[in-house]
Order: sequence, then structure tokens, then C-alpha cells
Amino acid sequence: MKINPVYTPFTALSLKFVGVIMIVSSLLDYISLAIPPTLEDPAFREWQWVTTTQVVNQGIVPLVGIAFLVVGYWIASSIGPSSREESSPIGQLRFWGFVVSSLLGLIFLLLVLLHTSNTLWRSSQSFEKIEAQATQLESQLEQQSQQIDTVIQQLKDPETRKQTEQELQRLEEAIKQGQIPANQLPQAQAQVQIVKNLLEISQQNPDAAPNEFKEKNLNKILSQKKEAENQIKNQVWKPGIKTIINSLLLAIGYIAIGWMGLRSLMS
Repeated sequence: MKINPVYTPFTALSLKFVGVIMIVSSLLDYISLAIPPTLEDPAFREWQWVTTTQVVNQGIVPLVGIAFLVVGYWIASSIGPSSREESSPIGQLRFWGFVVSSLLGLIFLLLVLLHTSNTLWRSSQSFEKIEAQATQLESQLEQQSQQIDTVIQQLKDPETRKQTEQELQRLEEAIKQGQIPANQLPQAQAQVQIVKNLLEISQQNPDAAPNEFKEKNLNKILSQKKEAENQIKNQVWKPGIKTIINSLLLAIGYIAIGWMGLRSLMS
């Protein structure tokens, strides 16, 4: 039988060599990634989530290495099987490649469960944090609304209103004459605008003003909360689901190659 010149012993050896290097290099990377820092919850679970993502992202490398190793043995056998390969399959590198493939398949299958759990935990923690922040902002808003109502009620009194207008006039005059320090000028200008708004509101619609202020800012808080929840979906769920699916596909690929390869060798 005429042998294809491409199928040479050097080609087979090169594929085996590259395959072994890819497998060993990946396993060393996995070992280094699997060494956890001295962390406690929740930092440890956060580390698990990040590490699992990194492992799965690199998961195709040893699979390609195993494929190179198998193709190298296939080319070598097409040229002419050696007596060692025929008598002792356990002594062949491809046997251990299939063993590693099976073990990696089980590991990636476990990573599917681990990453699913950590993704649910990470999402839950993020939503709880957003809910706590929204509750705090709503409490502050309620206090501010009550303060505005108190000020407006005070401005209904002619004497109080007159004093407030006089203080506003003095403050505006001080700003015009440059008597306010530069670092305090923005705060003074903001205070002038707030007092003007309160004086105007106290004349036009004093009873509805606190509720309008509360409703306007509450809608703003709810909008920010919705935006933060959407960020969680983009930053947690999308990459989380992607990693889970990729890990499952890798598990299927490794287990299929490992078990079929072992069964073929042993038969």
C-alpha cells in the first residue's frame, strides 16, 4: 500500500508532542487557578465564580490537545502499528489522554452545578444590595419631603416669609459683590435657587408641593433601580449562562471522547 507522503512518522510525532504540551500546560493552569486565596464568604464565592469562568474559557485548549494526540496515533497506526502499541494500550499516551478527557468531563459537569449555584447567589446578593440602597434613598426622600413641607408651612407666616426674603436678598447681594469665597460660591448659588423655589411654591401650590417633590424623585429612584437591575442581567446572568452552557458542552465533549476512546482501546 502506498503511504501518503504527508503521513510521516515526523508528522505523527509532532502532533503527539504538541498535544501533550497543550494538555500539560492547561492542567498546570487549572491547578494554579484552583488554589484558593484565604477568603471567606462572600469573597470566596465571588472567587469561585470568577475562577470557574476562567477555567471554562480555557476549556477548549486541552480538548484540542487530546485531538492532536489521537490524530498523531492514528497517523502512526496508518503507517504501521508498533508491537508496543498492539500489546500494551495502557502504556500509550493516548490511553492517559482518554483518562484525562474523562476526568475533565466529570470536572466540567460539576462546574455546571457549581457555577449555576454561584450565579444564583451572585444575582441574589446584587438584587439585595440594590433593594437596600433603594429603601435607604426612599427613606431619605421621605425626610426631605417632610422638611420641605415644614419650610413651606413656615413661609405661610408673613413675618417668616419677610425674614426669608430679606436673607435671600442679602445673600444675592453678597454673591454679586464677590463677598462669598470661591470654594463656597456654588453652594451659595444653589441655596439661592432653592429658597426662590420654596418662596414661589409657598405662594402657588403649597399643599401639593411636598407630594410633587416626592413623586418626582421617587420616579427617579425607581428608574435608577431598574437600570441597576438591567446591569445585573448583563454583568451576571448573561456571562453566567454562557459559562454554564459552555461548561456543559465541554463536559459532553470530554466524556464522549474519553469513554469512546477507552472502549476502543480496551476492545
